[in-house]
Amino acid sequence: MTQLISEADKMSKLNIVLVEPQIPQNTGNIARTCAATGASLHLVKPMGFTVDDKKLKRAGLDYWYLLDITYYDNLADFFEKNKDGKFFYFTTKGQHIYSDATFPENSYIVFGREDAGLPEELLKANPDTCLRMPMIGDARSLNLSNTVAIAAYEVLRQWGFPELLCQGELTRYEW
Repeated sequence: MTQLISEADKMSKLNIVLVEPQIPQNTGNIARTCAATGASLHLVKPMGFTVDDKKLKRAGLDYWYLLDITYYDNLADFFEKNKDGKFFYFTTKGQHIYSDATFPENSYIVFGREDAGLPEELLKANPDTCLRMPMIGDARSLNLSNTVAIAAYEVLRQWGFPELLCQGELTRYEW
């Protein structure tokens, strides 16, 4: 039997924020992660592609109807419209390991552009919530869509995977 986390165990929705994403395939992959996990996707302009880009749609495949997506003109617009959020900034410059953080309800996990990351002024103003994924010293960074998936599933793990199916079914056999 497939198990669904009960409504009583439901936590607030996870918010994934991409600030000025540049690569449509990354954003498409992230959109698919959002669709599969029930997370909301927030896209902060300017972006390096248009939303009707074929590469973007192809990466997200047929999951677009499952997306809760919001667009913002710039970072100031995003913060103005999300004043009550708890923000966590994922950056190679972070001083804290992502898995050591505790993510409360209404968390926003924020990621910068693939070629530049998040603005250093933003990071400097929020040192306690700048999170890093451990890597070897010679590695510049992980791929953005991989980083988002790792971070999203850490938050959802902490929340007990609310409303997600936690067991699968075989197609030709029974467990």
